[in-house]
Amino acid sequence: MRKYLQIVDRNKASLGTRFVNNLVDLIVLAIIHIILAIVSQLIYILTYNNFFFFFNNGGFIWDIFIGAVVAFIYFYLWEYYSDGKTPGKYITGTKVISIDGKRPTQRQYVSRSLYRIIPFEAFTFFGTDGWHDSMTDTRVINYKNYETERQTKNEIDNIGIKETA
Repeated sequence: MRKYLQIVDRNKASLGTRFVNNLVDLIVLAIIHIILAIVSQLIYILTYNNFFFFFNNGGFIWDIFIGAVVAFIYFYLWEYYSDGKTPGKYITGTKVISIDGKRPTQRQYVSRSLYRIIPFEAFTFFGTDGWHDSMTDTRVINYKNYETERQTKNEIDNIGIKETA
């Protein structure tokens, strides 16, 4: 069981900010899908190999499957390798942290990405936290506010402690 810090809860990103994060990330994902469709079409034209023509080859269910795989890879790679930020989070100044205030583990990043591809998971935000936050013990926070409050708390805790040069 992870230690739950109140400072994380006080600096959670608002629902509007989360919506903007999601909107920006969906636009980037749409661009990635268009690029993949163009590349697969070009490879198909050059090789006549149906394997590369996967966007129109398998129908609706195949498109959903490929979309879920691409979304999983997108969210996992961005959040894991850019310290909890996706392009949407960069724009809004937010990031993912664990409820104990530390960087999430690789398992938490994988779980977050898997929960995101559940159909209608976005509607879970009508509660307190979405599934990909609550089930993985992570939160999306306003990073500047969080760092300011954390630094203030550390400075208050260090009052009276003699500094050495």
